[in-house]
Amino acid sequence: MSNETRAAEQYRAWLEDPAVDEQTKEELRGIVDQPKEIEDRFYRDLEFGTGGLRGVMGAGTNRMNRYIIGKATQGFAAYLLSVAGAGQSAGAIAAATGAAAAAGAAAGTTANWDAAAAPSVVIAHDSRNNSDVFSLEAACVLAANGIKTYLFRSLRPTPQLSFAVRDLKASGGIVVTASHNPPEYNGYKVYDATGCQLVPADAEQVIAAIREVESFDQVKRLTPQEAEAQGLIVWLDEEADERFTDAVANQSVNPKLMRERAGAALQVVFTPLHGTGNLPVRRALEKAGFTNVHVVPEQEKPDGMFPTVKSPNPEEHEAFTLAIALADKVGADLIIGTDPDADRMGAVVKNDEGRFVVLTGNQSGALMVHYLLSNLKQQGKLPANGAVVKTIVTSEMGADIAAAYGCTVMNTLTGFKYIGERMNEFEKTGSHQFLIGYEESYGYLTGTYARDKDAVVAALLICEAAAYYKAQGKTLYDVLLELYEQYGTYLEKLESRTLKGKDGVAQIAAIMSDWRANPPTEVAGVRVTQVLDYEQGLDGLPRENVLKFLLDDGSWFTLRPSGTEPKIKVYFAVRKQGLPAAEAAVARLAADVMARVDSLS
Repeated sequence: MSNETRAAEQYRAWLEDPAVDEQTKEELRGIVDQPKEIEDRFYRDLEFGTGGLRGVMGAGTNRMNRYIIGKATQGFAAYLLSVAGAGQSAGAIAAATGAAAAAGAAAGTTANWDAAAAPSVVIAHDSRNNSDVFSLEAACVLAANGIKTYLFRSLRPTPQLSFAVRDLKASGGIVVTASHNPPEYNGYKVYDATGCQLVPADAEQVIAAIREVESFDQVKRLTPQEAEAQGLIVWLDEEADERFTDAVANQSVNPKLMRERAGAALQVVFTPLHGTGNLPVRRALEKAGFTNVHVVPEQEKPDGMFPTVKSPNPEEHEAFTLAIALADKVGADLIIGTDPDADRMGAVVKNDEGRFVVLTGNQSGALMVHYLLSNLKQQGKLPANGAVVKTIVTSEMGADIAAAYGCTVMNTLTGFKYIGERMNEFEKTGSHQFLIGYEESYGYLTGTYARDKDAVVAALLICEAAAYYKAQGKTLYDVLLELYEQYGTYLEKLESRTLKGKDGVAQIAAIMSDWRANPPTEVAGVRVTQVLDYEQGLDGLPRENVLKFLLDDGSWFTLRPSGTEPKIKVYFAVRKQGLPAAEAAVARLAADVMARVDSLS
């Protein structure tokens, strides 16, 4: 069946389905004379990948809406019930939740929580449009399946969801967010009982259960009133917030110094970029001793349209325009920003010319690794089995710093769920003590209170490092230059190309196929020494569509289709002596590689 035929059939099916509400049908009638729009909305089902769902909001199978949320949640409920009922007969589970659940029980599915207990789920959402609607829809579906759901009464950060799953000993979690995507997007991420996003083996079971939900009639649902009356929706209060804030504040490396003088001496400008970070970041910083925190007023309140920025992404310099203006006004030492669901943190510092520059995720990560490990060593608290965990597309600078302190460095695939998975392994085996995990994409975590990246604790750690070095008469940029002098100038660059729709999917696949089939022997005048194809399952990691090319001079680049956006991402990394040489080398490398990528797109 062609995409066009499939789309047309699905379009008609939605218009005729009595389970679809009239408002949604009216939206669909409005595109009756737009065949391309119909095709894009219905040519496929929005894929539930290993990170959950993410897509443009609207009516259709390839869109984020409450019907897609309902099907996904019904499948997740079946999975949870199959695990909780693993001791029951496969036939009993099949009758309750469908064939996919029965298959899970028959296979002896195990869980990270008490399988004898009734399953429960924590749900959180960010500031995006419809996030509150989608989270309540998920809760009502879970309730109809007999699963107790803990809900926050308003928006909360993603890392607090991860913490709350652990804190409440729930069976799993859901967070409704599209992170730093444009305003038209929303998403739905699923967590296990450890507070970690589902790793592929578990995600595949959930996906199988979702596929069993063939029609909207199969989605069970209670009204919010019915669910509350039956005790199946429980609203979380301020005590849950306080426990999270305490867990973050406990990660302070120099609490006495910060509270007595260093914290108050630091002038900080903070922007939550209209997201969830405003209150939790301010609470954590205040508890740690930072009293001079200036919030950008135009970006303080939650707003799903993100009206003051092109993109609510702390990776982008433009997102800090208003923050830099405020920093100049108040004489700030440091600017920090968090994305809408507060799992990513970006930092802005003054360079040696007195100009504010946005640190890359790799630079911030290296600074935090250095600050953390150097202080732990100084305090006699650096464990012999300490571990730093990073992803394969993250700079080696932090790894070299960690190795210099005698720490084990481990690489994972892209996605913080893999870092969380390592943390769970450490907890079970006692082989290592987790110290810090981070990604180049501005995601960091210290401490073991959560299993996802946390912009709140990252904000605390970067502020603490800035205050610590300010007390020594240094800026973070000064320290970065010192690290370059000691370890070499590491410089990275990220290029991406957005290729939307079904044609974009095909183009991205063609680009990866071409590089895989015709790997270069030389790039930017430097010999390629090794090609790492992670689709083959390298170094004990799961298979993933990623290609990494190692060059003779120690530089590398990686091609990777995004798992959350219609993009192909290309990562570049070099190590040279001196910033000018590194800047020139990374520019040459990127220009050569992107010329070929662009010729194929």
